[in-house]
Amino acid sequence: MDFELRRAREKLEKEQRERKEKARLKVQKEKKAKEESQKQREAIEASQRSRRIDAANAQLKADQEMQESLLAGRGIVFYRLLEAVPFQGSGDKIKLPPSCFTELSDQGAFDKGPLYFQLSLVHAEGSSLTEGDDREKQGTTHSGVLEFTADDGSVGIPPHVWNNLFSEGTIESPLVEVRYVWLPKGTYAKLQPERVGFSDLPNHKAILETSLRQHATLSRGDVLTVNYGELAYKLRVLELKPSSTVSVLETDIEVDIVDPDKASDKTDEHVLIPLVVGVSQIGTVDEGKFLYYKFSIDNGTWEKISTGNSNVEVKLESETDSGDTDLFISRHPLIFPTRHQHEWSSHDIGSKTLILSSKDKNFGAGTYSIGIYGFKGMTRYKISVMVQDNLNQKLGQQASSSMSSTEMNTEQCRNCKHYIPSRTIALHEAYCGRHNVVCQHVGCGVVLRIEESRNHIHCDRCGQAFQRVELEKHMKVFHEPLHCPCGIILEKEQMVEHQGSVCPLRLISCRFCGDMVPAGSSAMDVRDKLRGLSEHESICGSRTAPCDSCGRSVMLKDMDIHQIAVHQKG
Repeated sequence: MDFELRRAREKLEKEQRERKEKARLKVQKEKKAKEESQKQREAIEASQRSRRIDAANAQLKADQEMQESLLAGRGIVFYRLLEAVPFQGSGDKIKLPPSCFTELSDQGAFDKGPLYFQLSLVHAEGSSLTEGDDREKQGTTHSGVLEFTADDGSVGIPPHVWNNLFSEGTIESPLVEVRYVWLPKGTYAKLQPERVGFSDLPNHKAILETSLRQHATLSRGDVLTVNYGELAYKLRVLELKPSSTVSVLETDIEVDIVDPDKASDKTDEHVLIPLVVGVSQIGTVDEGKFLYYKFSIDNGTWEKISTGNSNVEVKLESETDSGDTDLFISRHPLIFPTRHQHEWSSHDIGSKTLILSSKDKNFGAGTYSIGIYGFKGMTRYKISVMVQDNLNQKLGQQASSSMSSTEMNTEQCRNCKHYIPSRTIALHEAYCGRHNVVCQHVGCGVVLRIEESRNHIHCDRCGQAFQRVELEKHMKVFHEPLHCPCGIILEKEQMVEHQGSVCPLRLISCRFCGDMVPAGSSAMDVRDKLRGLSEHESICGSRTAPCDSCGRSVMLKDMDIHQIAVHQKG
């Protein structure tokens, strides 16, 4: 009996425990479900709250960008994401699609003056860089507009803008944000050449001004390329006023050009080394390379030379054991004489001397450049410029001529054909016939010692006389065909004449801006062609300037006619 009661009690207790456990598990399950439901509601509310905040921030950012665009564009809002396409052009003016013209025109942008744009490289995730980022990482510059002829969705970018906007590793078709901005007129710019030599250019600020005529803007950190003939100089913009980006259209800018950074100085052969008259310098030149020097003849020295009492002697002493050199001299504005463009030259083997006298119409007071060309091997040399007094030479010449005029009783030597006093003619002919020989080449007739005559030869092509060892150099210098960049092939003398007066690529000094520019073809305008203006001078002379007498704006090429027709009547 007790056993059955105990079993019944244990069974009841077990059932009660199971019911309690089930009830506890049910409560825990319901509690967990409530917690999960609460978490889901909180997550949904957080997501909705985040979306509302993001939407509000996006709207705020859009409003700020709109305000910035309105402020930057002075009421004009224009920005596009376009694919950058390079094109060959000068300056900083880009090409935009025709649709941009319509959008800008509808907002009246053309009524506000020249158009300026900020170009920013776009990140892969689609956001352009902002004004506060580091400029080198930023990829931002500014430009004007050339025309509205680009394909839809693209922007044509000239080399100047491309090089300042993109790094070397940029993808071929990057996206660029083009934004309309208003820019103040520049008043000051500080530029720094990347290498020495730019300040040696004659009137280098005028050359810079000519280059800036092709630009609409300048931005701090940009690199500006200035071309001078075949040379290209890169100048970095260090400082601008009144803003970090300015307009350079129709404004006068004060420009400071500072020396290149010596720590990263890049030098090449196109550098003029100052040479003091009367002081020699020693150097070494490699084969096929030039080294350049410059010297000046002041007015006082020129007055002495112009009287005929002095000459300028340019002497180049070379060591011929290892190589040889050539000597070229030019007068500024041709600052870098070459084998084809120069005023004076010497191709003698070994030491060379050029005498510049007042009889030469190209010689006068001014600055001159000396080009030392390594003709063969590495050559050590010593270069000097001296002002030599030639009074002694003149006195000697006068004495000689005086003696010849008083000596009337003479006979002609049958060997050398010189006139010898009659009292010594027999002795002279006996000696002359044994030791001297006359060159039989037509037009030569020089009297040589017999041992010297073996090395005396004439060029078969031009007839010039020289030593036999000089034949190889003579043929290479004077008779080797030369290729002009314009396509013509000539020998040296014809090439010098061609590049000095005929070649359309020769450098001339513009009569209006003073810059050295390619001559180009003749002017398109008939009146300008009759005046002898080149293509560049016809365009450059079309700029206007106020007349000094009446203040009217007159084209530079018509200023002389205006002065005669208006201010010199009667």
